[in-house]
Amino acid sequence: MAKQFVCSTTSPIVQTKAGKLRGFLWDGTYTFHGIKYADAKRFQPPTPPAPWEGVKDALSYGYVSPMLDRETAQGEVMVPHRYWPKDENCQYLNIWSPSIDPAAKKPVMVWLHGGGFSAGSSIEQVAYDGDALSKFGDVVVVTLNHRLNILGYLDLSPYGEKYQNSANAGNADLVAALEWVHENIAGFGGDPDNVTIFGQSGGGAKVFNLMQIPEADGLFHKGIIMSGVFDGLLGPAPDKDSRPLIEAMLQHLGLTADQVEQLETIEYEKLAEAYKAVAPEIAKQGHYTGNGPLENEFYVGDPREVGFTDHAKTIPTIIGSVFGEFAFAPGVPHKDELTKEERMAMVAKKLRGNAEEVARLFRECYPEKNLTDLLSLDAMCREATKDFARKKAQHPESPSYCYLFNLDMPLDDGHPAWHCADIPFFFHNTHIVPICDIPGVSDRLEEQMAGSFVNFAKYGDPNYPSLPHWDACTPDDAATMIFDRACEMRHHHDDALYAAYLPVAPNPFTPPEDDEEQIFLH
Repeated sequence: MAKQFVCSTTSPIVQTKAGKLRGFLWDGTYTFHGIKYADAKRFQPPTPPAPWEGVKDALSYGYVSPMLDRETAQGEVMVPHRYWPKDENCQYLNIWSPSIDPAAKKPVMVWLHGGGFSAGSSIEQVAYDGDALSKFGDVVVVTLNHRLNILGYLDLSPYGEKYQNSANAGNADLVAALEWVHENIAGFGGDPDNVTIFGQSGGGAKVFNLMQIPEADGLFHKGIIMSGVFDGLLGPAPDKDSRPLIEAMLQHLGLTADQVEQLETIEYEKLAEAYKAVAPEIAKQGHYTGNGPLENEFYVGDPREVGFTDHAKTIPTIIGSVFGEFAFAPGVPHKDELTKEERMAMVAKKLRGNAEEVARLFRECYPEKNLTDLLSLDAMCREATKDFARKKAQHPESPSYCYLFNLDMPLDDGHPAWHCADIPFFFHNTHIVPICDIPGVSDRLEEQMAGSFVNFAKYGDPNYPSLPHWDACTPDDAATMIFDRACEMRHHHDDALYAAYLPVAPNPFTPPEDDEEQIFLH
């Protein structure tokens, strides 16, 4: 059945601080693509966009940040992607709203994309589309692009005051986007005093980064961190001295330290080539390699390491992860037909010892799962997530809630949930991601998951009528809502399992053995 589409010379048009914008109305949702929220010179802080006369079209997505590596289409059935033109001039955002009445004051949900701090975009994943979530939740959804990798996170501060925050330029873009939302979102039906930021993977990390950036205080009021806290297998943190990296890049480019300003104008492709040529050796030496925020006066630092700022303590937070996270390898064929002995033999081969005890605890924790699912159990996010939740819960100023997405997906005779698998459910977008469709399951689970996020955005409480009561975390209990075919509230349910599992857990980033195949998405 056809849906109403409106895009005339007079409607829908919204006045912003810089000028008027024209979007389109489709099936009751007002949509604006490619809104410029800031400008910036390379390595410099963002500035407000230049004003304009007349009406500017917001009908096409804006440029996305250039990336260090060429994108490759892998694992698309697991995580469908979109690809878009790239340019350093990438400070754009997109809006979906049920109203453009300034008096509507709908809750605002601002999405921060994944890809670490070096890749991704606001439209990279099909599931990032905000139309369905806006319609389902009666909320305003905003997605945005910002500078990434060496454009957004390269510390040049030792080479002059003008570069004092180049290490966090990408995060400064995020603050600029939130400032734009604060100043303009009322015209799009949103409430600037009820803004929730949410993101997955690198986007989840950006959420807690913003909680620790004083310039962002007051620009958002709740945070949702999805698979954004990591531990364990990442190795030791590098030192914070960027000079070995910068000097190596300059040497590769035939430049000297007094020519560092030429990095501002050299073609991005040449700059990226220089970085990729020298960064691996610099990393081996334990030095700074960028591609992530750096603690300084702008960014206070990781709250698990330096503590939560007084303002961060007041931000209600949801934090969660998925069962398998980086388990992108093919599933175990016909796993339910294997004997107990065959399953145990597979587990014992992968774990580096203590397999019997880990298997016993896994069965206690997940009696409904096949033992071979233990091969996919996350070893990077879950314990870090619980640690974050417990530390945040030490501060009674605001509640913290924890979740685990545990649904087996319909791939390879049943595949444990992987990194990004929960996104279509929270966005109410399973209908456009085929692999998420499970008859009799997806519709209800999607309603529960998206409903919990929407209620959290509206009220700071994720409890939803069709879910069990979602308990807040305490300093000694990362109370966890399990999102699965049957959702349930669990307390300490995997603490003993992880205590035994982490010391022997396989590293998902090691090369595959024999005829195994690994597929990794950024």
